[in-house]
Amino acid sequence: MRHLKSGRKLGRHSSHRLALYRNQATALLRHGRITTTVPKAKELRGFVEHLINVAKRGDLAARRRVIRDIHDLTVVRKLFDDIAPKYADRPGGYTRILKLAERRKGDGTQLAIIELVD
Repeated sequence: MRHLKSGRKLGRHSSHRLALYRNQATALLRHGRITTTVPKAKELRGFVEHLINVAKRGDLAARRRVIRDIHDLTVVRKLFDDIAPKYADRPGGYTRILKLAERRKGDGTQLAIIELVD
């Protein structure tokens, strides 16, 4: 039984899943919007929203906690200087998932766009 077992495995072991979240979060914070599958977008949403909540604090400990997951320092700087102050008054809901009508050509899975809310 899966009682209290949250999160999707996405066909990966735990370190591969964490690497996927880190890479997709870096791309989302760098570009503002990415295209991925619906389950990956739904899992990425919580990961990125937690990073933005930590970055809203703005102190050195918060910066170090974000650098643990986002290894690109230009993206970290953008997160702390541009993205987090924009959401200072917002209590959550920093991302939006839009499901696309088209499906991926190879396996037919449903695609989605995940983007930062303005």
